[in-house]
Amino acid sequence: MGTKSFVFTGSGGQGVITAAIVLGEAAALHEGLNAVQTQVYGPEARGGATRADLIISTDPIRYPKVINPHVLVCLTQESYNKFAPIIRPGGLLIADASFVSTVRKADARQVVLPMYETVKEKIGKTIVFNICMLGCVLSLTGIVSREAVVKAVTSRMAEAHLDMNLRALNLGMELAQAAGTGVISAPRQTVSS
Repeated sequence: MGTKSFVFTGSGGQGVITAAIVLGEAAALHEGLNAVQTQVYGPEARGGATRADLIISTDPIRYPKVINPHVLVCLTQESYNKFAPIIRPGGLLIADASFVSTVRKADARQVVLPMYETVKEKIGKTIVFNICMLGCVLSLTGIVSREAVVKAVTSRMAEAHLDMNLRALNLGMELAQAAGTGVISAPRQTVSS
């Protein structure tokens, strides 16, 4: 597998940092991979710009920041406008159809999915929008197994909200599969626990 880098962007309250942490924990704790996650957010509790970097690797990670991500997730137009230029050539850019118009030409595959609207319609609570997005990322990249993400979600989420989060994860995976987008990078190292 080597090293894969991710940048999750959006606004405060959308859960991009939580999604990055869950994916990093799935990789490090349940798949035996190396992972490092860093974050930057504005001073506002909600609504400010948010960025979470994640590196997952079979090799040692020597620098924790992501310069040119393999995968870029944009959940707001502001984040898309700001971060679309940093995507690695040939990378994958994932955006939400409700909040982002992909107007830039990027040397990357751009996948725009109705994540927010799907969660709103099928679950009724948009608080799990980030976990739906995580399901899309998982389905499109194959970076870790679904089981590893389920374990990470289970350990991090309150039991009262676990079912809703797992439904959102499945919705995201189904959305990406229904779009016919396919996996871009499936190989991984798995360690049995």
